[in-house]
Amino acid sequence: MFKELNENLKEKITGFNPWTNAYGLARSLIGLATLLTLLFNDSSILFKPAIGLEEYPFCKNNLSIFCLVPNDYQYLEIIRWVCIVILVLVVIGWRPRFTGIPHYWIMYSLQNSATVIDGGEQIGTVITLLLVPITLCDHRKWHWTVVTDKDESFLSIYKVVTIYCFWIAIRIQMAIVYANAALERLKNVEWADGTAIYYFFNDPMFGIPDYLAVLLDPILNSPIVVILTWGTTILELFLFSALISPKKYWNIFLWSGIFLHTSIALLLGLYSFSLIMIGCLLLFLHPLDQTIKLLLKVRTGAGGTDFLSSQSYRREKRVPDDP
Repeated sequence: MFKELNENLKEKITGFNPWTNAYGLARSLIGLATLLTLLFNDSSILFKPAIGLEEYPFCKNNLSIFCLVPNDYQYLEIIRWVCIVILVLVVIGWRPRFTGIPHYWIMYSLQNSATVIDGGEQIGTVITLLLVPITLCDHRKWHWTVVTDKDESFLSIYKVVTIYCFWIAIRIQMAIVYANAALERLKNVEWADGTAIYYFFNDPMFGIPDYLAVLLDPILNSPIVVILTWGTTILELFLFSALISPKKYWNIFLWSGIFLHTSIALLLGLYSFSLIMIGCLLLFLHPLDQTIKLLLKVRTGAGGTDFLSSQSYRREKRVPDDP
């Protein structure tokens, strides 16, 4: 039995080439969410007094980047702009080997020091930490570049095994996130009896905006709200089950999750949270060794790295147009 398991694992790892644009797109989405948060919210918004906090930004027993300077908004603004520059590099995909750790540090710092966060930073912090070993193994100039040759510096067994193990760890973490979200909700009476969506959407602070309330009130005041409430829980349990699902069904789970988080963004305005979760979903439900079709392709040659439109890429590589 152990011999068979060993052979199966060896076969998976031998044919595993992680150097596609898949994890790069996920990094860019997670980085973009935090970049937008920092761009559109200055330090006076991110770091506010709150009940139970003796100081802000909160610096007790943590290594936040925002705790490197005096507790003054003038200095915090400098750190904010440093973080913005780093996140721009993350989003455009430049040198993941050098930007992986700073990206995690920024996520960690916001999670531990900022007062105003929406929940996405917590899972983003965990996932970017698990991505650090992958980025340290990535010697590409751009994380969009697809490496298809047998260059040992990219496809050494040590790097491939490291990346494969941490990718599996990310998948397990995401499955736990969705299982925990679903099961914890059932401890709440309103989620169990199917009325939670009604109360949540009508909350004066966190609920839907007035222009959507006019459209959705007939649904929220009908028995359909029970279906929506239980549907959310069932969908999260469905996403958890993707951990043990055959790879051929992953697309169904992926688009279901994207639908869930896009709906959250549009209805509740949690855009950064939803972007982070969609980025994490790509790591969870898209094979790391399969290239994602994008509007821009990347060509690597002796002259450097060029970004080509899909049409130019097809002409150069003689790839037939999509139907």
